[in-house]
Amino acid sequence: MEKSMNRTAIEDRIIDVVVYATCALVLFLTLYPFYYILIISLNDGIDASLGGIYWWPRTFTLANFEGFFNDPKWIAGLVISVLRTVIGTVFSVFFTAIVAYGLSFRELAFRKTYMVIIILSMYFSGGVIPYYAVLKALHLINTFGVYVIPGAVNVFFLLVGISFFQEIPPSLRESAILDGASEMRVFRKIILPISSPFIATLVLFVAVGHWNNWYDTAFFVHDKGLRTLSYLMKEVINSSLVTTESANAGASVRTTPLSVQTAAMVISTLPIICTYPFLQKYFVKGLMIGSVKE
Repeated sequence: MEKSMNRTAIEDRIIDVVVYATCALVLFLTLYPFYYILIISLNDGIDASLGGIYWWPRTFTLANFEGFFNDPKWIAGLVISVLRTVIGTVFSVFFTAIVAYGLSFRELAFRKTYMVIIILSMYFSGGVIPYYAVLKALHLINTFGVYVIPGAVNVFFLLVGISFFQEIPPSLRESAILDGASEMRVFRKIILPISSPFIATLVLFVAVGHWNNWYDTAFFVHDKGLRTLSYLMKEVINSSLVTTESANAGASVRTTPLSVQTAAMVISTLPIICTYPFLQKYFVKGLMIGSVKE
Protein backbone atom coordinates (compact mmCIF):
# COMPACT_ATOMS: atom_id res chain seq x y z
CA MET A 1 0.00 0.00 0.00
CA GLU A 2 2.83 2.32 0.96
CA LYS A 3 4.65 1.61 -2.31
CA SER A 4 1.48 2.25 -4.28
CA MET A 5 1.00 5.63 -2.55
CA ASN A 6 4.62 6.58 -3.17
CA ARG A 7 4.31 5.60 -6.82
CA THR A 8 1.14 7.72 -7.14
CA ALA A 9 2.88 10.70 -5.52
CA ILE A 10 5.84 10.39 -7.90
CA GLU A 11 3.50 10.16 -10.91
CA ASP A 12 1.62 13.28 -9.71
CA ARG A 13 4.90 15.17 -9.39
CA ILE A 14 5.97 14.14 -12.88
CA ILE A 15 2.64 15.29 -14.29
CA ASP A 16 2.95 18.58 -12.39
CA VAL A 17 6.45 19.13 -13.78
CA VAL A 18 5.26 18.42 -17.33
CA VAL A 19 2.26 20.74 -16.95
CA TYR A 20 4.31 23.59 -15.45
CA ALA A 21 7.04 23.17 -18.06
CA THR A 22 4.45 23.25 -20.87
CA CYS A 23 2.80 26.36 -19.40
CA ALA A 24 6.19 28.06 -19.04
CA LEU A 25 7.05 27.24 -22.66
CA VAL A 26 3.70 28.57 -23.93
CA LEU A 27 4.14 31.72 -21.82
CA PHE A 28 7.63 32.28 -23.22
CA LEU A 29 6.50 31.74 -26.82
CA THR A 30 3.65 34.19 -26.24
CA LEU A 31 5.62 36.97 -24.56
CA TYR A 32 8.96 36.79 -26.35
CA PRO A 33 7.75 38.36 -29.66
CA PHE A 34 6.55 41.40 -27.69
CA TYR A 35 9.85 41.55 -25.81
CA TYR A 36 11.81 41.23 -29.05
CA ILE A 37 9.95 44.15 -30.62
CA LEU A 38 10.67 46.20 -27.49
CA ILE A 39 14.44 45.58 -27.54
CA ILE A 40 14.65 46.26 -31.29
CA SER A 41 12.81 49.56 -30.78
CA LEU A 42 15.43 50.50 -28.17
CA ASN A 43 18.38 49.60 -30.40
CA ASP A 44 20.21 51.57 -33.08
CA GLY A 45 18.38 50.90 -36.34
CA ILE A 46 21.39 50.25 -38.58
CA ASP A 47 22.96 48.04 -35.93
CA ALA A 48 19.70 46.09 -35.53
CA SER A 49 19.62 45.39 -39.28
CA LEU A 50 22.81 43.33 -38.82
CA GLY A 51 20.89 40.82 -36.68
CA GLY A 52 22.11 38.90 -33.68
CA ILE A 53 19.95 40.74 -31.11
CA TYR A 54 17.92 38.37 -28.96
CA TRP A 55 17.84 39.34 -25.27
CA TRP A 56 18.80 43.00 -24.83
CA PRO A 57 19.64 46.06 -26.96
CA ARG A 58 23.18 45.99 -28.32
CA THR A 59 23.32 49.75 -28.94
CA PHE A 60 20.75 51.40 -26.70
CA THR A 61 18.98 54.49 -28.08
CA LEU A 62 15.67 56.33 -27.96
CA ALA A 63 16.18 57.68 -31.47
CA ASN A 64 13.52 55.36 -32.90
CA PHE A 65 10.88 56.88 -30.65
CA GLU A 66 12.19 60.36 -31.46
CA GLY A 67 11.93 59.50 -35.14
CA PHE A 68 8.35 58.39 -34.60
CA PHE A 69 7.27 61.58 -32.82
CA ASN A 70 9.22 63.82 -35.23
CA ASP A 71 7.61 62.30 -38.32
CA PRO A 72 4.31 64.08 -39.21
CA LYS A 73 3.14 60.95 -41.05
CA TRP A 74 3.30 58.76 -37.94
CA ILE A 75 1.75 61.44 -35.71
CA ALA A 76 -1.11 61.96 -38.17
CA GLY A 77 -1.67 58.19 -38.28
CA LEU A 78 -1.68 58.02 -34.49
CA VAL A 79 -4.23 60.86 -34.25
CA ILE A 80 -6.51 59.26 -36.86
CA SER A 81 -6.29 55.89 -35.08
CA VAL A 82 -7.15 57.46 -31.71
CA LEU A 83 -10.09 59.41 -33.18
CA ARG A 84 -11.33 56.35 -35.05
CA THR A 85 -11.10 54.15 -31.98
CA VAL A 86 -12.79 56.60 -29.62
CA ILE A 87 -15.56 57.78 -31.95
CA GLY A 88 -16.09 54.36 -33.54
CA THR A 89 -16.30 52.64 -30.16
CA VAL A 90 -18.79 55.17 -28.80
CA PHE A 91 -20.94 54.84 -31.93
CA SER A 92 -20.81 51.06 -31.96
CA VAL A 93 -21.47 50.61 -28.23
CA PHE A 94 -24.40 53.04 -28.21
CA PHE A 95 -26.18 51.76 -31.32
CA THR A 96 -25.46 48.07 -30.67
CA ALA A 97 -26.73 48.31 -27.09
CA ILE A 98 -29.85 50.31 -27.87
CA VAL A 99 -30.82 48.14 -30.87
CA ALA A 100 -30.22 44.97 -28.83
CA TYR A 101 -32.39 46.40 -26.04
CA GLY A 102 -35.22 47.13 -28.48
CA LEU A 103 -35.03 43.68 -30.07
CA SER A 104 -35.05 42.02 -26.65
CA PHE A 105 -38.79 42.70 -26.37
CA ARG A 106 -40.57 39.60 -27.64
CA GLU A 107 -43.75 41.59 -28.35
CA LEU A 108 -41.93 43.93 -30.77
CA ALA A 109 -43.72 44.12 -34.13
CA PHE A 110 -41.92 42.28 -36.98
CA ARG A 111 -39.28 41.05 -34.50
CA LYS A 112 -38.86 37.71 -36.27
CA THR A 113 -38.26 39.48 -39.58
CA TYR A 114 -35.60 41.69 -38.00
CA MET A 115 -33.90 38.68 -36.45
CA VAL A 116 -33.81 36.80 -39.77
CA ILE A 117 -32.24 39.82 -41.48
CA ILE A 118 -29.65 40.17 -38.71
CA ILE A 119 -28.68 36.49 -38.77
CA LEU A 120 -28.44 36.44 -42.58
CA SER A 121 -26.22 39.54 -42.55
CA MET A 122 -23.92 37.84 -40.03
CA TYR A 123 -23.44 34.66 -42.07
CA PHE A 124 -23.52 36.04 -45.62
CA SER A 125 -21.68 38.94 -47.21
CA GLY A 126 -22.01 40.55 -50.62
CA GLY A 127 -18.25 40.85 -51.01
CA VAL A 128 -15.87 43.76 -51.38
CA ILE A 129 -17.21 45.16 -54.67
CA PRO A 130 -20.89 45.46 -53.58
CA TYR A 131 -19.69 46.82 -50.23
CA TYR A 132 -17.59 49.42 -52.05
CA ALA A 133 -20.58 50.36 -54.21
CA VAL A 134 -22.73 50.88 -51.11
CA LEU A 135 -20.08 53.04 -49.45
CA LYS A 136 -19.71 55.08 -52.62
CA ALA A 137 -23.47 55.61 -52.86
CA LEU A 138 -23.43 56.85 -49.27
CA HIS A 139 -20.50 59.20 -50.08
CA LEU A 140 -18.30 57.56 -47.46
CA ILE A 141 -15.35 56.71 -49.71
CA ASN A 142 -12.23 58.66 -48.77
CA THR A 143 -13.87 60.20 -45.69
CA PHE A 144 -13.43 59.68 -41.97
CA GLY A 145 -17.01 58.40 -41.81
CA VAL A 146 -16.02 55.16 -43.54
CA TYR A 147 -14.20 54.20 -40.33
CA VAL A 148 -17.12 54.60 -37.91
CA ILE A 149 -20.49 54.52 -39.71
CA PRO A 150 -20.49 51.05 -41.38
CA GLY A 151 -19.56 49.35 -38.10
CA ALA A 152 -21.99 51.29 -35.92
CA VAL A 153 -23.86 48.05 -35.14
CA ASN A 154 -21.85 44.95 -34.30
CA VAL A 155 -24.05 42.02 -35.36
CA PHE A 156 -22.39 39.38 -33.19
CA PHE A 157 -22.62 41.45 -30.01
CA LEU A 158 -26.11 42.50 -31.03
CA LEU A 159 -27.21 38.88 -30.58
CA VAL A 160 -25.27 38.63 -27.32
CA GLY A 161 -26.94 41.81 -26.10
CA ILE A 162 -30.41 40.57 -26.99
CA SER A 163 -29.87 37.43 -24.90
CA PHE A 164 -28.45 39.49 -22.04
CA PHE A 165 -31.27 42.04 -21.94
CA GLN A 166 -33.91 39.29 -22.07
CA GLU A 167 -32.55 37.94 -18.76
CA ILE A 168 -33.15 41.26 -16.97
CA PRO A 169 -36.38 41.03 -14.92
CA PRO A 170 -39.22 42.92 -16.67
CA SER A 171 -40.35 44.20 -13.25
CA LEU A 172 -37.39 46.61 -13.17
CA ARG A 173 -38.56 48.35 -16.33
CA GLU A 174 -42.25 48.14 -15.49
CA SER A 175 -41.84 49.76 -12.09
CA ALA A 176 -39.86 52.63 -13.63
CA ILE A 177 -42.47 53.11 -16.39
CA LEU A 178 -45.22 53.27 -13.74
CA ASP A 179 -43.25 56.00 -11.99
CA GLY A 180 -43.31 58.05 -15.19
CA ALA A 181 -39.87 57.30 -16.62
CA SER A 182 -39.46 57.30 -20.40
CA GLU A 183 -37.97 54.33 -22.24
CA MET A 184 -34.73 56.21 -22.83
CA ARG A 185 -34.51 57.13 -19.14
CA VAL A 186 -35.10 53.50 -18.17
CA PHE A 187 -32.35 52.47 -20.57
CA ARG A 188 -29.87 55.03 -19.22
CA LYS A 189 -30.63 54.85 -15.51
CA ILE A 190 -31.56 51.19 -14.98
CA ILE A 191 -30.57 48.97 -17.89
CA LEU A 192 -27.07 50.30 -18.61
CA PRO A 193 -25.81 50.29 -14.98
CA ILE A 194 -26.61 46.59 -14.56
CA SER A 195 -25.24 45.83 -18.02
CA SER A 196 -21.67 46.82 -17.18
CA PRO A 197 -20.13 43.40 -18.03
CA PHE A 198 -21.76 43.34 -21.47
CA ILE A 199 -20.87 46.97 -22.18
CA ALA A 200 -17.26 46.51 -21.00
CA THR A 201 -16.84 43.40 -23.17
CA LEU A 202 -18.32 45.22 -26.15
CA VAL A 203 -16.06 48.25 -25.58
CA LEU A 204 -12.91 46.15 -25.43
CA PHE A 205 -13.57 44.04 -28.52
CA VAL A 206 -14.81 46.95 -30.63
CA ALA A 207 -11.96 49.25 -29.56
CA VAL A 208 -9.32 46.61 -30.34
CA GLY A 209 -10.97 45.98 -33.71
CA HIS A 210 -10.89 49.67 -34.61
CA TRP A 211 -7.35 50.16 -33.34
CA ASN A 212 -5.91 47.22 -35.32
CA ASN A 213 -7.93 47.67 -38.52
CA TRP A 214 -5.97 48.59 -41.66
CA TYR A 215 -8.36 47.02 -44.18
CA ASP A 216 -10.66 50.05 -44.51
CA THR A 217 -7.74 52.38 -45.14
CA ALA A 218 -6.26 50.12 -47.81
CA PHE A 219 -9.46 49.80 -49.86
CA PHE A 220 -11.64 52.82 -49.13
CA VAL A 221 -9.31 55.72 -48.26
CA HIS A 222 -6.88 57.42 -50.64
CA ASP A 223 -6.21 60.61 -48.69
CA LYS A 224 -2.81 60.31 -47.01
CA GLY A 225 -4.07 62.49 -44.17
CA LEU A 226 -6.64 59.83 -43.23
CA ARG A 227 -4.30 56.85 -43.01
CA THR A 228 -4.30 54.99 -39.71
CA LEU A 229 -1.32 53.90 -37.65
CA SER A 230 -1.92 50.20 -38.35
CA TYR A 231 -2.00 50.84 -42.11
CA LEU A 232 1.27 52.79 -41.97
CA MET A 233 2.93 49.90 -40.15
CA LYS A 234 1.66 47.46 -42.77
CA GLU A 235 2.94 49.81 -45.46
CA VAL A 236 6.42 49.77 -43.94
CA ILE A 237 6.39 45.97 -43.72
CA ASN A 238 5.58 45.72 -47.43
CA SER A 239 8.04 48.43 -48.39
CA SER A 240 11.30 47.51 -50.09
CA LEU A 241 13.00 50.32 -48.18
CA VAL A 242 12.92 48.68 -44.76
CA THR A 243 16.70 48.48 -44.66
CA THR A 244 17.35 51.93 -46.07
CA GLU A 245 18.99 54.40 -43.76
CA SER A 246 17.05 57.49 -42.79
CA ALA A 247 18.07 61.07 -43.48
CA ASN A 248 20.26 61.20 -40.39
CA ALA A 249 22.22 58.08 -41.33
CA GLY A 250 25.50 59.88 -40.92
CA ALA A 251 24.80 60.70 -37.29
CA SER A 252 26.09 58.68 -34.38
CA VAL A 253 22.62 57.24 -33.81
CA ARG A 254 20.80 56.01 -36.89
CA THR A 255 17.31 54.76 -37.58
CA THR A 256 15.63 52.79 -40.34
CA PRO A 257 11.96 52.64 -41.32
CA LEU A 258 11.80 49.20 -39.71
CA SER A 259 13.29 50.39 -36.41
CA VAL A 260 10.87 53.31 -36.30
CA GLN A 261 8.08 50.86 -37.06
CA THR A 262 9.02 48.75 -34.04
CA ALA A 263 8.75 51.91 -31.93
CA ALA A 264 5.32 52.47 -33.49
CA MET A 265 4.36 48.89 -32.57
CA VAL A 266 5.32 49.48 -28.94
CA ILE A 267 3.34 52.74 -28.84
CA SER A 268 0.31 51.17 -30.55
CA THR A 269 0.30 48.23 -28.13
CA LEU A 270 0.46 50.31 -24.96
CA PRO A 271 -3.18 51.58 -25.02
CA ILE A 272 -4.56 48.03 -25.19
CA ILE A 273 -2.21 46.79 -22.45
CA CYS A 274 -3.16 49.73 -20.22
CA THR A 275 -6.90 49.41 -20.86
CA TYR A 276 -7.39 45.68 -20.37
CA PRO A 277 -6.63 45.53 -16.60
CA PHE A 278 -9.42 48.02 -15.91
CA LEU A 279 -11.96 45.91 -17.82
CA GLN A 280 -10.74 42.49 -16.71
CA LYS A 281 -12.94 42.41 -13.59
CA TYR A 282 -16.05 42.51 -15.78
CA PHE A 283 -14.93 39.37 -17.60
CA VAL A 284 -14.39 37.62 -14.26
CA LYS A 285 -17.84 38.55 -12.98
CA GLY A 286 -19.51 37.40 -16.16
CA LEU A 287 -22.24 38.80 -18.35
CA MET A 288 -25.06 38.02 -15.92
CA ILE A 289 -23.89 40.23 -13.04
CA GLY A 290 -26.63 42.34 -11.54
CA SER A 291 -29.53 40.28 -12.87
CA VAL A 292 -32.31 39.21 -10.53
CA LYS A 293 -33.95 35.82 -10.90
CA GLU A 294 -37.69 35.72 -10.33
